[in-house]
Amino acid sequence: MTIETGQVLTRMLDTVGWGLFFIWAGIVFLANAGWGVGLLGTGVILLGAQGARSYFSLTVNRFALMLGIFFAMAGIFRLLDIHLDKAPIPAWALPILLIVLGVAILASLWLHRPRD
Repeated sequence: MTIETGQVLTRMLDTVGWGLFFIWAGIVFLANAGWGVGLLGTGVILLGAQGARSYFSLTVNRFALMLGIFFAMAGIFRLLDIHLDKAPIPAWALPILLIVLGVAILASLWLHRPRD
């Protein structure tokens, strides 16, 4: 596969993934399906997109893969009514962890930007 073909295929897979995500979000809101179903479906879409990348021998986006796993697990937890407040970690730890993760991602983008 040429570099140009890979770039076109990557762009096409990204577009399909975003399209499926917005269709899914619309369906979940219209059907009032709840957070569990919405999160699980979003995780499946992200994991499916990474599976397609792997199938077509494209670079798998590890961040999207981890997000897919996270969303799928959060959806399953929600559907099975497993609450994190019963876990041995404090309830405030997850939001703080997510904020730190977001800041780390933005910092890595800034630190690894192309130099002129």
